[in-house]
Amino acid sequence: MVVCHFVTCFVLNLHPQDKLQTVKIGTIDLGDMPLFLAPMEDVTYKSFRYMCKKYGADVMYTEFVSSEALIRDIQKTKQKMTLFDFDRPVAIQIYGHDINSMVEAAKVAEASQPDFIDINYGCPMKKIIRHGAGAGMLLDPDKMQRMTEAIVKAVKLPVTAKTRLGWDENSKIIVEVAERLQDAGVTALAIHGRTRSMLYTGEADWSLIADVKNNPRMTIPIIGNGDINGPLKAKAFLEQSGVDALMIGRGSIGRPWIFSEVKHYLQTGELLPPPTVSDVVQNVRDQLNMSIEWKDNVRSGILMMRRHFAKYFPTLPNFREHRIRLLQAETLEDVQQSLELIEKLYGDVRVDYENVSLK
Repeated sequence: MVVCHFVTCFVLNLHPQDKLQTVKIGTIDLGDMPLFLAPMEDVTYKSFRYMCKKYGADVMYTEFVSSEALIRDIQKTKQKMTLFDFDRPVAIQIYGHDINSMVEAAKVAEASQPDFIDINYGCPMKKIIRHGAGAGMLLDPDKMQRMTEAIVKAVKLPVTAKTRLGWDENSKIIVEVAERLQDAGVTALAIHGRTRSMLYTGEADWSLIADVKNNPRMTIPIIGNGDINGPLKAKAFLEQSGVDALMIGRGSIGRPWIFSEVKHYLQTGELLPPPTVSDVVQNVRDQLNMSIEWKDNVRSGILMMRRHFAKYFPTLPNFREHRIRLLQAETLEDVQQSLELIEKLYGDVRVDYENVSLK
């Protein structure tokens, strides 16, 4: 396997005795310990998925899409399902509270020819849960199981799900939920190690993810998610839980090369050197150019990048003014001038991402 990290390439080989059992979703063979890019609204669009795939992410997800918007043929929502050759294997993730609408949405998603369909049972945001969708489904495991069964029966593609530990501290029902979803026909399950009430606060609890993985009833791949901010955490969580795969979300924003860093560390025990600011600037330019090309509009492409601008240069001293300038940039010239100045001032400085908070 060849993993490229900026200008350095490493040829990595696992000894036969070290090989793990390959992970499969349906008939899709994902190899040993695949790394998943978590589905994130306003983040996992084309240009960011491309950057993560470039640095070793094995499985892509679209932004999550509303079932109601899909069946109403809302074009902005359907655009989120646009897939590209580099994406594969890739899933379209759908969410909703009405079983019939979710079934119809799954059929619409299937027509876009993803490799599998994922059900969002984990989003904790109020606008998603207020009608009982996303993590709101954790309040009704019976309905969650019925919905999953109906979707599995309605489509030919493999169906997976992503969820949380439970609704709150007093209802951590993930072991039961995992069994129910497996019984309903999902072919893999991703678990974020927080309850809905935690949102993204506190620390992810990987011990409960381990309980699911070690449940003798479970036979499908279990994918662990939550608080992976670099190779050291990835290895620690993997050893604690024994999961079949890891999913990285917020830790990849502003750091798409985290996938190559994690892979290299898991396979060799060696940490790759942090990127220089010049390396990071080049990646920002690449992602920005693809965003502009995809949106076919310079301003739209810049607006898409603002969340990433805020994350790409952590830990640099006296950087606040440069970050504000990037976030307020209105034209491509503004962005390029800011990036040129950043590279001039910090070019050879290495960016420490390992200790950056995901909050």
